[in-house]
Amino acid sequence: MTEKSFSSLDAATPIVIVGHVDHGKSTLIGRLLHDTDNLQDGKVAQIIESSKKRGLKIEWSFLLDSLQIERDQGVTVDSTRIPFRLGQREYVIVDAPGHRQFLRNMITGAADAEAAVLVVDAAEGAREQTRRHAMLLHLIGIRHVIVLLNKVDLLAFDQAKVEAVERDVTDLLTRLDLTAAVFVPASARDGDNIASRSPNTPWYKGPTLTEALARVPTPDSRVELALRLPVQDVYRFEDKRYVAGRIERGRVRVGDTVVIGTQKTPARIASIESWHTAPHVSAHAGQSVALTLEPDVIPDRGDLLHHPDARPVEASRIRARLFWLRQEPLRVGESFRLRLATAEHAVTVTAIDSVLNLDDLTENPGDEVPPEGFAEVVLSAAETIQFDPFTPGTTDGRGVLVDRQQRIVGGAPLIGPAGIAAGEKVIHPSASAVTVQDRERAKGHRGAVFWLTGLSGAGKSTLARAAESRLFAAGVDVTVLDGDTLRTGLCKDLGFSEADRTENVRRAAEVARILRDAGHVVVVALISPLRSDRELAGKIIGEGFAEVFVDADLQTCEQRDPKGLYAAARAGKISGFTGIDAPYEAPEHPALHLRTSQGSADTVANELVSFVEGAVRLPGGRRLQS
Repeated sequence: MTEKSFSSLDAATPIVIVGHVDHGKSTLIGRLLHDTDNLQDGKVAQIIESSKKRGLKIEWSFLLDSLQIERDQGVTVDSTRIPFRLGQREYVIVDAPGHRQFLRNMITGAADAEAAVLVVDAAEGAREQTRRHAMLLHLIGIRHVIVLLNKVDLLAFDQAKVEAVERDVTDLLTRLDLTAAVFVPASARDGDNIASRSPNTPWYKGPTLTEALARVPTPDSRVELALRLPVQDVYRFEDKRYVAGRIERGRVRVGDTVVIGTQKTPARIASIESWHTAPHVSAHAGQSVALTLEPDVIPDRGDLLHHPDARPVEASRIRARLFWLRQEPLRVGESFRLRLATAEHAVTVTAIDSVLNLDDLTENPGDEVPPEGFAEVVLSAAETIQFDPFTPGTTDGRGVLVDRQQRIVGGAPLIGPAGIAAGEKVIHPSASAVTVQDRERAKGHRGAVFWLTGLSGAGKSTLARAAESRLFAAGVDVTVLDGDTLRTGLCKDLGFSEADRTENVRRAAEVARILRDAGHVVVVALISPLRSDRELAGKIIGEGFAEVFVDADLQTCEQRDPKGLYAAARAGKISGFTGIDAPYEAPEHPALHLRTSQGSADTVANELVSFVEGAVRLPGGRRLQS
């Protein structure tokens, strides 16, 4: 892209297109580009040819679905940004995914949008995804919403039916404190009311879509707001050090004094450099700049530059509105990285204040956030975080949560500092400065937990120790957590009641998670007879948890009876013994099933070692010699 096109995109108004997967977003954009002469030469011919090959009428969505997976599955999998012009005004159209599994891409795709076009199939009305997208627009802070009632041709352009759908969508938006700027009845495929007024809707007196887009307010000036310049990087050329970043709001001039991050070091702007023109005297919101500072201090990536008299909020406990993207529930105690502009902070979810019921849009107390759920949570960090509370129409407070593998698992606009309730335990876990990727590169393998479950005498500890020796010899950092070992130390205060067994599992899982986070391969050898307890362990450990069923029948285990426990249980000396007078619930779908009633221990141990190595070893890592 040329320097001119970069400048053009910086000045353009971002418009996000959202809606249910089948309601016609991509078709709308393709038709819009065609009807307004924003297509490159030859594109229409390509669309016609692609459509013919698939036995379709002209399929405008092929303009955007450039990935083969998208054409094969008929869904948009990533956010697509398209420069677009109406008259003298420039836009960037963001085609945000509508399918449930791709909603995470919308979080980042729509983050800077000034307005949204919410696409609703008039024949189907507001579906679950419509409610989710409307909630996201509320969460992100989109203030100008155009509702395009698509496929009105399926309603025979019936005014009464179209207006009934409009009332339903209006009710939905009202409950989310959103107001539609206009409802446009349209057929994206045929171009009705897209760029020209349709003769099929003589009863409609409002604007076409292009006229509605032209009426989108220009972005509010952020120049007059307090300066916020997140540091993207620091470069040194010859005898100068350049601090690079994009001014999110405010302005800066040569000679200004700025304060650098939480270190609060003051510095003077010595120059605002340019590679192609003379140095600038000033710069303002939306511009990417390279500054030199006096004295020659060295900011870190993520530091926030601001003027001394307009400081951001500082807190280590922060309230956030959360859209949770992971397919497993979120629970208190889970840790992530909070990305905020160019900064990243290690945070832990220390409270879930309320959870939104998407069906009736009410907020209620909750112990967990369901998959793709909305909630208000408290994030706690071991360090002070600088931020401005989330404000619609700005980039302030727009955070996202990422997991250990750098995948976005939640959008988290920051509301403000979190107070401390009377009697509340204030816990601020500290995070390692050594990343997961650093550990993996150094060790040549991933951290993971292999949870061996089975009856007493099935061979769990024997297999765990044999695997430990072989994996260690192959260069794997491996640790065994054996049930008896845990009960002589960490869990020596616990008995064998159901509640104590559950607590034993919980403690073992917490220790295993800490070791996993430190890059260890952890082999847990624990009877853990109840499925619910093992499910608890899996939820605590999260990614990298594998359940391994060490399977030996009760008769074999009693014959082995290495500790004499079965004999004692049969004699009535031990009560509540698993397999005798307490149940054992075998795994239904273990990651690995090891049968130890027959065959040598060495053979089964080799099977376990092979499974572990296959799961954790990185390409090029040292492997066990056979």
